Amino acid sequence: MENVRVRFAPSPTGGLHIGGVRTALFNYLFAKKNKGRFIVRIEDTDQGRFVEGAEDYILETLKWCQIEPDESPTHGGNYTPYRQSERTEIYRKYANQLIESGRAYYAFDTPEELEEMRERLTAAKVIKPQYNTVTRSTMKNSLTLSQDEVKRRLDSGEPYVIRIKVPKDEEIRLKDQIRGWVKVNSEDIDDKVLMKSDGMPTYHLANVVDDHLMEITHVIRGEEWLPSAPLHVLLYQFLDWEDSMPSFAHLPLILKPDGNGKLSKRAADKAGFPIFPLNWTDKDSDETAIGFRETGFLPVALINFLAFLGWNPGTEQEIFSLEELVEAFSIERINKAGTKFDFDKVKWFNQQYIKATPSTTFAEELKVELQKEHGIECDHSTAEKIIDLLKERVTFGKEFLNASLVLFQNPSEYDEGVRNKKWNEEAPVALKIFSEELEKTSIDNPDQIKELFWNTLESAGYKPGQFMQTLRFALTGQGSGPDLMGMIEIMGPKKSAERINYSINLLSSSK
Repeated sequence: MENVRVRFAPSPTGGLHIGGVRTALFNYLFAKKNKGRFIVRIEDTDQGRFVEGAEDYILETLKWCQIEPDESPTHGGNYTPYRQSERTEIYRKYANQLIESGRAYYAFDTPEELEEMRERLTAAKVIKPQYNTVTRSTMKNSLTLSQDEVKRRLDSGEPYVIRIKVPKDEEIRLKDQIRGWVKVNSEDIDDKVLMKSDGMPTYHLANVVDDHLMEITHVIRGEEWLPSAPLHVLLYQFLDWEDSMPSFAHLPLILKPDGNGKLSKRAADKAGFPIFPLNWTDKDSDETAIGFRETGFLPVALINFLAFLGWNPGTEQEIFSLEELVEAFSIERINKAGTKFDFDKVKWFNQQYIKATPSTTFAEELKVELQKEHGIECDHSTAEKIIDLLKERVTFGKEFLNASLVLFQNPSEYDEGVRNKKWNEEAPVALKIFSEELEKTSIDNPDQIKELFWNTLESAGYKPGQFMQTLRFALTGQGSGPDLMGMIEIMGPKKSAERINYSINLLSSSK
């Protein structure tokens, strides 16, 4: 394949939606699969919607997700600058070129005149009122005004925009790598604004100019941009860049969990899951939306999940490292249809990665948190054993702390259902016999502890199996939990005996 160059071009107008991360990921995977370059370009021409800190948030998100660019405002590259607000003179040049070639025109219409035009068309039962090949002849622009009048208005500093001059009744075609041929009649396209009255370009002009000058070979973006693609094809034609036009691939929508409509922040909030990769604080409301990172997701788990939103490898394999995703990825296996956002599935991915992560990775943090939050001293080796014990039962790494407290603190409450079912007259007698044996021993192997429990109760005339849940109940106050003998190993036989005796005394006195 040619020297592949792809770009992710977010606007710094707020927190980066998880759908944007998916778009960045697919661009990254495609670039790396084809030994190409992944570029991040900040599209900040809409100054009215610019949000301070949003660009830093976007770049931090990509770094956390391990999909960092080869070229960007912070990484540099041969096509600087990578912020559109710093490239306005470039866009002006090409807008003027379109004016001179008759492919664009000046429009002096005021907001009131535009609204009047829309109201007039609506009253005439026009389904889609717009500034187009028909209505432009009734408006105030360089196509209807004399050259002298246009010059006078320009010289006087009268506000204007530059609009593309869409041809009449032409078929515009492009081949999308996901959707096949897309055909649109030019009569269905309006004369979009290319340069705004503030001198800034719109997305349509800026992204086409930048993609050409930055030698972008493939434009991989969300489905919401598909309706704009024919207009962009026109711009490539009008600027005589048709031969170097990139290939397009428009990604399927990410849908709400029920499949009914596009996933949004409101839908995510209602369903109770994050929509942003990192915590994002809204500058207007000062409200902070919790991110996937702060919820406790590992970046590798989130990336693995996002890769499957609209793409599949064609095999039964689900767990992929980033390197494996690069190797397996292809545009041909991206679906056309929208894909549901399944929060339970992303949690499942996180569980799998926690299970597969070496326990020592979480041990030091657990050790520090136990001391900081609860004043509990715990060496690294013990912390690793705790992680080993608990990692099959947690969804998020931050759950290790609370889940581990049962190993250091006496039960604060007891499950009444288990108590009514299991705590009979024999229970405290049998457990007391076992606790006395624990006090005498120094064994700390789970298998040996289980053997001691079994032999002790059998020798006393009890059936040990009937008291396994009772033993857990005495140690934890609950009827289920982590491996019981593993817990006793970590607590130690003498601490475990103390815990059993504590529960025996408490439960016996509270009958």
